[in-house]
Amino acid sequence: MKVVQAAIGYITIPLVTPFKTALRTVDAIRDLIVRVRLDSGEEGYGEAPPTAVITGETPQSIETAVREYLWPAIRDREADHPSELWTRMDRSMAKNTTAKAAMDMAVYDAWARAKGQPLFRLLGGAANETPKTRLETDITISVNDAETMARDAERAAAGGFRILKVKVGRGGREDVERVRRVRAAAGREAVLRIDANQGWTPDEARRTIEMMEDAGLNIELVEQPVSCHDFAGMQYVTAHVQTPVLADESVFSPEDAERLIREHGADLINIKLMKTGGITPALRVCELAEKHRVGCMMGCMLESAVSVSAGAHLAAARSIIRYCDLDGPSLCAENPYAGGPVYSGPWIDLTETPGIGLTDVPVRFENI
Repeated sequence: MKVVQAAIGYITIPLVTPFKTALRTVDAIRDLIVRVRLDSGEEGYGEAPPTAVITGETPQSIETAVREYLWPAIRDREADHPSELWTRMDRSMAKNTTAKAAMDMAVYDAWARAKGQPLFRLLGGAANETPKTRLETDITISVNDAETMARDAERAAAGGFRILKVKVGRGGREDVERVRRVRAAAGREAVLRIDANQGWTPDEARRTIEMMEDAGLNIELVEQPVSCHDFAGMQYVTAHVQTPVLADESVFSPEDAERLIREHGADLINIKLMKTGGITPALRVCELAEKHRVGCMMGCMLESAVSVSAGAHLAAARSIIRYCDLDGPSLCAENPYAGGPVYSGPWIDLTETPGIGLTDVPVRFENI
């Protein structure tokens, strides 16, 4: 079973509303799609969203990585063990995690199709673990003025979303007011997660989170309160607030996860395939988290149903992944793909279709 062909194409999908965080504003998904083919005929798909502000990658750098480094590293190689192909790709170039993730998930997709199994049934942990077949995701409330965020929260609740991920990070008391208005609009039963996207200093993070705690806003967790490079700041915030701290941009690799766990720099870890570089290293993060009993979230960038579905399969397979932030398809104005997990409001239902499950990917591919 060898990987014998690869192709790339691009897809653009408008968003329902602009996506706004402390780092960027985006109005559409514009991603590179990868297709690989085995000599046995099975195809697999992967997706690479350029997120320069987080991963440092652009459309041009991703395409160059795939064409000139990653595909040559695995072309005509045996695909019986996808992790071995990832190792070859990782040795071919440093960093470029988004490009690696797209190629890696495409290989896993084709591999699982060749085995006639849905991917989540092949990624399991302990023998006694039962895969989840239904996941519940949150939905993002972009950072805006408090009134706009309250309206967005009302719409999300009306759409059946019980868990809201509220973007903050643009100012202490203003952020508290944003969350207060969202809480009032969504109701006391809603679960609120807040995400500062590195927007606060350590002292500002402590003060702002404490104000939210004192106001009784009942926040489930706070994500990446300070700069991704400020491990000491993450440790400081985690030690000084009651609300659990979730590390996102601080964790790209298993090595980052190990350091964060060792230094008590967070209570939880957000795994994103685009940060780790694919399913192979994401599984290693899961193993570390399982060893130290640190809960994980399965997250996504601004991605469509190709890569989000790959993330959903991993989340379904591993019980250490207790939270899902897989709202990419819900943020899109349309879903152009057929097959794969079924997205219905906050619910993601896994199917028994082999691989990731996509049956139609309407992209104009060019062989490489």
